[in-house]
Amino acid sequence: MNLSQPHKPILSFGMMLLMAIAVGITVASNYYALPLLHSITEDLNISVDRAGSIMTTAQFSYALGLLFIAPLGDKIERKTLIIALMLLTIVGLLISGLSHSLTLLIVGTAITGLFSAVAQVLLPFAATLAKPSHKGKVVGVIMSGMLLGILLGRTFAGAISTLMDWRMVYLIAASCMVVITLLFIYLLPRYKSNNTIEYWPLIGSIFMLLLRNSSLRVFAIIGSLSFALFCLFWTPLTFLLSHPPYKYSDFIIGLFGLAGSVSALGSPIVGKLSDKGKGSWLILSGLGVLLFSWLPISFAPSSIIVLIIGIMLINLAAQITHVSCLNAIYQNDPHMATRMNVGYMLCYFIGGTVGSLCSTYLFNHYGWLAVAIAGALLSLIAIFIWIFYLIKNRVKE
Repeated sequence: MNLSQPHKPILSFGMMLLMAIAVGITVASNYYALPLLHSITEDLNISVDRAGSIMTTAQFSYALGLLFIAPLGDKIERKTLIIALMLLTIVGLLISGLSHSLTLLIVGTAITGLFSAVAQVLLPFAATLAKPSHKGKVVGVIMSGMLLGILLGRTFAGAISTLMDWRMVYLIAASCMVVITLLFIYLLPRYKSNNTIEYWPLIGSIFMLLLRNSSLRVFAIIGSLSFALFCLFWTPLTFLLSHPPYKYSDFIIGLFGLAGSVSALGSPIVGKLSDKGKGSWLILSGLGVLLFSWLPISFAPSSIIVLIIGIMLINLAAQITHVSCLNAIYQNDPHMATRMNVGYMLCYFIGGTVGSLCSTYLFNHYGWLAVAIAGALLSLIAIFIWIFYLIKNRVKE
């Protein structure tokens, strides 16, 4: 690999864990609003559809950050870039925490989402520093941090909102980000690729990779569908649980993230299996579980126990699919690691944006069953796409 320094830094176990924690806390910033939506609608006196725009803004701005900011990881010294992006994410959290109108909250959410794309600089950075035989394991650990952040961030947000106020969630999160940033200033290794490509051609090369690399394109489609389904479920869940027959508080709603967090612990195992060449069949298995999960999810309005089973299944499925896709992508040229990751994750979060947007509309106008039916249909489409890809490429593991 052509690097600006004579030797590539070695990824230690401690640094891998710190990066996983940083990714989790950073990505969680875009999901704190989920258990708070009911409280925000009441406090700011807005409709369910307008409250749903908070999550849509978070996903869309994150996708923009992926496209225009994360590729800089292949051009700018990564430690400097990571610290700068984390500081800007803190600014967004502070704006959200001090907001008293939907407009200001949307502005804070947009800034947070845009610069929290730093997670997608950290992820390929960790994979690049890892030994080739350990890439799957490292990706699995980092992805565990990401999913735990998304899920436990909701539990944290629900608890703080119930004990204090929903704005304190963002202020405390900003404080945690400050601590992580200080640790990175002292501990994160410096690393810079010698890519000389200019910024706009760098951005354009992402789309060229998606157009020319058929495997990356299929992984991106599968990833976008899986995350669309993930958001299709989680976004309207808050409204289901905050209204009759449940009428749960923000704290109780946040606790449902614990049910899904169990699946995140399996990411390192999925990564190891991917390293052994089982990625294709892991993706197929994940999509199968994803399809089945909508059966218990459809009974959510009448049974909490069945809902919890559905939560565990859909999170397990999303994790298996996502980690397997990412590990396959990271086996390519390390000089293109960030851009290939960006191409995949851009499609991934566009899928999440569409899923969040459609979910609130379906739930508000047609009810929970419509959400479940849409989820099952999209799951079937993903399975058919992947099977067609396997047959076309005659994958044999």
